[in-house]
Amino acid sequence: MKINCRIEDIHQAIKIKMAESKEDKKIDVERPVVAKTATDLQRLKLLKLMKNPDKPLQLPERPKLKNTPLVPEFVRNVMGSSAGAGSGEFHVYRHLRRKEYARQKFIQEKSKKELLDIEYRRKIEENKLLSEQLTAKKRAKRLKKKQNQKKARLEKKANAVNKNEENKDNSQKVDDDSDKTEDNSSSSESDEKPKQSS
Repeated sequence: MKINCRIEDIHQAIKIKMAESKEDKKIDVERPVVAKTATDLQRLKLLKLMKNPDKPLQLPERPKLKNTPLVPEFVRNVMGSSAGAGSGEFHVYRHLRRKEYARQKFIQEKSKKELLDIEYRRKIEENKLLSEQLTAKKRAKRLKKKQNQKKARLEKKANAVNKNEENKDNSQKVDDDSDKTEDNSSSSESDEKPKQSS
């Protein structure tokens, strides 16, 4: 019994040490990594997200565009920064003036942004038209080249067929000529034979 207990104790101790070594390895893996480049930073963020995929992801909302500030309410008692205005009135005037300047600045910035957007869209359309024209020109050039190659192949085939026909005609002529020469020689032999017999 004691021997069995000791073996079991040894097995337990070995398991504990193995578990500790595994934890040490995990600790080595979980050391903080310093991101040296933007890609490393992005990779680390993705790894952090993928560690717990069940955790909901919070995406930041786009910043909302500011609305045009309202036209300031008309204040009748403000005399401005001129003489005769009370000491408290100047601050009211300054506040209203600042509000009005901010509103005008916002309107000007909005109009500039709209002009830039219009210019950007026009530029995109112009670039799209240019690219379409270039691709159409290149397409036409490709098709023309393809047709010329096709035409050249057809002409080559036609020339090859013509040469074959000429060769056949020549060979037939040669055969005809050889047949004629054979006929002539046979006819001359036949002419000679009667002469011999007579």
